[in-house]
Amino acid sequence: MTRDDVLELIRRHLADELDVDPATINDETRFKEDLEADSLDLYTLVQEFEDTYGTKMSDEQAAEILTVGQSIDFVLAHTSASS
Repeated sequence: MTRDDVLELIRRHLADELDVDPATINDETRFKEDLEADSLDLYTLVQEFEDTYGTKMSDEQAAEILTVGQSIDFVLAHTSASS
């Protein structure tokens, strides 16, 4: 799994959930400010990470993730190499 793989998953998910152009989503994209994502949108993204990559993210950890890049870093740091 590469950084680009995770970014692509996030792009697809957010494009579906928020009806945004996936091409506009990059590492610096902020969930709330740039995409106007609410807490339910972010919860479903966390669920997507858990289902796809087997990661576990606490509410406290999720609250600290503000950008797409930070979420990618989290997934890569908390996913086993075998995924």
